[in-house]
Amino acid sequence: MNRLAMPTLGILTLYQANRTLDAEELAYFRSLTIQGAELGLDVFVFTPEDAAANAAGGAIRAHVYRAAENRWRRERRDWPDAVYDRCRAQRSPRFGQMRSFRAAHRELRFLNHPLSSKWGNHQVLERHANVRAHLPETRPYRGIADLKDFTGKYPAVYVKPVNGSGGRGIARFSRTAGGALTLTGRSFSRRIIPPSKGSPEALVRRLAGWGIDRRFLIQQGIPIELPDGRVHDYRLLIQKDGQGLWQVTGIAGRIGGKGSATSNLHGGGEAVALDTLLARRGFSGGQTTAIREEMERLARDASSVLEQKFGRLCELALDLAVDPEGHVWLLEVNPKPSREVFKRIGDTAAYRTALRRPLEYALSVARRREG
Repeated sequence: MNRLAMPTLGILTLYQANRTLDAEELAYFRSLTIQGAELGLDVFVFTPEDAAANAAGGAIRAHVYRAAENRWRRERRDWPDAVYDRCRAQRSPRFGQMRSFRAAHRELRFLNHPLSSKWGNHQVLERHANVRAHLPETRPYRGIADLKDFTGKYPAVYVKPVNGSGGRGIARFSRTAGGALTLTGRSFSRRIIPPSKGSPEALVRRLAGWGIDRRFLIQQGIPIELPDGRVHDYRLLIQKDGQGLWQVTGIAGRIGGKGSATSNLHGGGEAVALDTLLARRGFSGGQTTAIREEMERLARDASSVLEQKFGRLCELALDLAVDPEGHVWLLEVNPKPSREVFKRIGDTAAYRTALRRPLEYALSVARRREG
């Protein structure tokens, strides 16, 4: 790195089907570029398709946001001092391009290494006793016998894709007082599936087009219904700071839309402050403090375990549930988190910190390379 120049951060992302960048992510990248300049970090965005070794004028044809012009430009850039991988899973060959790019450029200093699938992450976490006690029973879905087994043990059960995200393709089977099952959920387009009752065989036939006989998980459901029937959970964001230490940035509650089996904000969910939602559940102030502390301990333990297994990480979002007894459950881990939930609850301090911490960590990684 040129000691007279700003250290550089390249944000690695993927084009959408129409070869544009995701609008929500692009707004986030714009904020990172502006804040990066304030911190003395030159930020640009690129995809594997934009990188071509030995290209004239720089190895990457990057997307660069020019604040003075309020627009994005295409400019040639050299390889960055650090890379922030924001490539979210997608069903297209472009996700394979990301994997090939990373394999071909191991010399680059990535802030975050890929995790495994939901099942792979679960297997890693359950080997550690301090995390295992917080994991719902989970296993690969192999057929109707698994559904009968789980619904015989638990009042509610979730069937979800091994590599899904954003609440897509999730089915919830709940047992009624009479013993019948009710199916709710969200399709892969996030459409709410209207409730239907029936036998396990009949309900599974309704999902015939999903391919749940392969690459799906079945998971113990945690009692997360509010009095009005809506489901809820909690989103915790933990990030590395400028010294490379894990810090909990914030925790917020999420309440699903009416009739939704999930609480995802993109599916019509509502964001609520942690303390407000726990109080609504009937927990006292002292219980709320204890639950928050348990969430933070669990986040630090899970982050440490995953980093030891997969390599350097810079941030993780944990989706958590709290049962009526106050026990904290870890539903899943998201390595490419949004920070929108903090904006929605009006926690501007947490939102600003959530934006700056990857940049501060990137600076520390870039400077270690310089040295």
